[in-house]
Amino acid sequence: MAKTGAKMVIISNSSRRSSITMEKLKSLGFDTSLFVGAITSGELNHQHLQRRDDPWFAALGRSCIHLTWKDRGAISLEGLDLQVVENVEDADFVLAHGTEALGNPSGDARPMSLQDLERILELCASKRIPMVVANPDYVTVEARNLRVMPGTLAAKYEKLSGEVKWMGKPDKIIYESAMAMTGTNVSDCIAVGDSLHHDIKGANAAGIESLFITGGIHAAELGLQRYGEVADLSSVQSLAMKHNALPSYVLPGFTW
Repeated sequence: MAKTGAKMVIISNSSRRSSITMEKLKSLGFDTSLFVGAITSGELNHQHLQRRDDPWFAALGRSCIHLTWKDRGAISLEGLDLQVVENVEDADFVLAHGTEALGNPSGDARPMSLQDLERILELCASKRIPMVVANPDYVTVEARNLRVMPGTLAAKYEKLSGEVKWMGKPDKIIYESAMAMTGTNVSDCIAVGDSLHHDIKGANAAGIESLFITGGIHAAELGLQRYGEVADLSSVQSLAMKHNALPSYVLPGFTW
């Protein structure tokens, strides 16, 4: 693709910074020089919390309940001038980077079950504390298994009448940021992804074409037994209608 002159950008709902995502590409066997760069949900979140030039972010306080990961350590909040607190009464907002632990003021992470985190969120919602979700994904595929992501907690928070700021796909802001990086417009772009709700619906919102990979998180819903198996087109169409997401093209896999 790079040899054809295509400009490639990684768009990810990862709660990590863009630089870390670029480093991860190396472990996946990619030459990072082939990419213009990466824009992640975590990067957008960090930039908005740091600059606070957006009215919504400008109104946030500096104390936060921090939901993060247990095995990756607490995600860095360096340069954001935030105070991580453990008591809901002391928090101005909730910052959701992960679904496995509660961040401590020391910067460490205390492992917690989803149920325990949900109980904390119930208290936060009762106090009408806003949430910033730095990874809008509901689930992700790891070793062919699905792992719960922060978007799941954020969706439940909204059901509790909590206010949520979604930073990443399917919001068009991340696609517009990618186009700005490459100096292109909607007519020159295509988004590739395996999530109808996030990747494809986001591409629809941004007005760009999309390529849906059926062998990812929707594989079981499409009745696929093995990677590379071609999905029934009517099943794809039904699932796409369910998510109100319309892919331009469909492929069973995206391999290198």
